[in-house]
Amino acid sequence: MIIINIKENESIDKALKRFKKKFEKTGVLRELRSRQAFEKPSITRRTTVKRAIYKLGLNSEE
Repeated sequence: MIIINIKENESIDKALKRFKKKFEKTGVLRELRSRQAFEKPSITRRTTVKRAIYKLGLNSEE
């Protein structure tokens, strides 16, 4: 359970933004989406390798 302590004189918008940030860091939504459809482990590995290669290419261009 995510708990957000609202400070004195803090707007609800700011508190909601902090909640959303914390919620995203937990990765619940990402996990839920990944469990909607089964993906073979070989395909999962392939996508992680592709992402790593892409990120490496971005870093080398700088």
